[in-house]
Amino acid sequence: MVKSVALAGLFGVLVLFGGAALAQTAPSPTELSAYRGLHAAAAQGSVDDIRRLAQAGIDLNARDGNGRTPLHVAVFQGHGATARELIANGADPALLDNQRYDAVTIVAVRDDVPTLQALLSAGASAKLVTSVYDGTALIAAAHLGHDGVVHELIRAGAPLDHVNNLGWTALIEAVILGDGGPRHVETVRALVEAGANPGIPDRDGMTPLEHARARGYDSIVSILREAAGR
Repeated sequence: MVKSVALAGLFGVLVLFGGAALAQTAPSPTELSAYRGLHAAAAQGSVDDIRRLAQAGIDLNARDGNGRTPLHVAVFQGHGATARELIANGADPALLDNQRYDAVTIVAVRDDVPTLQALLSAGASAKLVTSVYDGTALIAAAHLGHDGVVHELIRAGAPLDHVNNLGWTALIEAVILGDGGPRHVETVRALVEAGANPGIPDRDGMTPLEHARARGYDSIVSILREAAGR
């Protein structure tokens, strides 16, 4: 069983990171230098230019060659104030790029709490289903152990028990794709304390607790055992 669990975890990593086409694709230096108009203003973090161009009626949701809107570009560059200005002028924070990522999931993967806070305060949703895995920003953050992002997403009402098309919840991903270290421990703690269901199993019928035991993640085992006994 442990061997099959390990293989399943390895398969998950390969699926998630097996090809650039399936990963988030930030603008390349060539793309950044070629941008004009709103995309250039977003890349440079120029709030004044965003405001001026928006008032001139420029399409706030225009796409580049990878389906990125100016908002996607702004958050890839970590420009929270620019992102907030774009949304305030009518940019749609729910749009997905060609890899099916929205702005919130992009910053969740980047571990960028300030830009996430800017997005959420401007009205972006933490509840969207994104990526080719039909996941959420919370699942992506939990997988990576981005505990600060996890706390913000939970406060914003992210779905705690969403199951992606791999059959995994945020709790399961925090265990089987995590390293058992402090940030993944805090991620699991935050999810459990927020009310995530530790009894939801994967497609093989294994719960997060069973996965944690198989990996020797003692701190996570303690958290999940206590949650299971409530």
